[in-house]
Amino acid sequence: MTNKQERLQKVIAQSGVTSRRKAEKLIEEGKVKVNGKVVNQLGTKVIPDDKIEVNNIPLEKEKRVYYMLYKPRGVISSVKDEKGRKVVLDLLPNIDQRVYPIGRLDYDTSGIILLTNDGEFAQLLMHPSYEIDKVYVAKVKGIPTNDALKQLKKGVQADGERLKAVHAQLLSTDRTKNTAIIELTLHQGKNRQVRRMFEKIDFPVMKLKRERYSFLTLQGLQPGEFRELTPYEIKQLRHVATKGK
Repeated sequence: MTNKQERLQKVIAQSGVTSRRKAEKLIEEGKVKVNGKVVNQLGTKVIPDDKIEVNNIPLEKEKRVYYMLYKPRGVISSVKDEKGRKVVLDLLPNIDQRVYPIGRLDYDTSGIILLTNDGEFAQLLMHPSYEIDKVYVAKVKGIPTNDALKQLKKGVQADGERLKAVHAQLLSTDRTKNTAIIELTLHQGKNRQVRRMFEKIDFPVMKLKRERYSFLTLQGLQPGEFRELTPYEIKQLRHVATKGK
């Protein structure tokens, strides 16, 4: 239906300009126009034919796209880098839309990262209350005891933040090299969280990879490769993020 009405902040978020929360702030600050008139009421609804401007820039209605990338180590999870280092967008050179990563993976961490131009979708997956499983496999120096792994699930205090794992499991050990492979499941998405947690219990991370994001895995992808998410996968991610809410 061409006259379907949607909330203004949702339309702005879906365009990829910003998240819905930031779109709401822009509306309240009088920085959004609809058909040439400033709109500052959050309840405002618009139709597809309405002309929307954000900070006097016309809103471009891009096709919404969703990608999964196998990020290699040594790549920044950003759209650009002041130091000129390689960023995730460099690995998606032929994408017409202005996509950006959902969350981040550290420079030295490899694995799954999602990219989109759908601000609402990105905000949904990043919201701390929606408890998306993010599964990491870490190679650590030393061999943690069961009590040490229980401490990760109980939570550790680091730099004023409570960092907590949902699940922690010892996968294998190498007693000759004094190393261990640990699987860790998080719902939080704090900066360098896995590394900070292991540092707190004195088992520094030597290598780290995010192997699963909700039900998505790296199957079929090599480092640096990406693919589009299927409509079913997009629907399922929305469902997983909002279940019980």
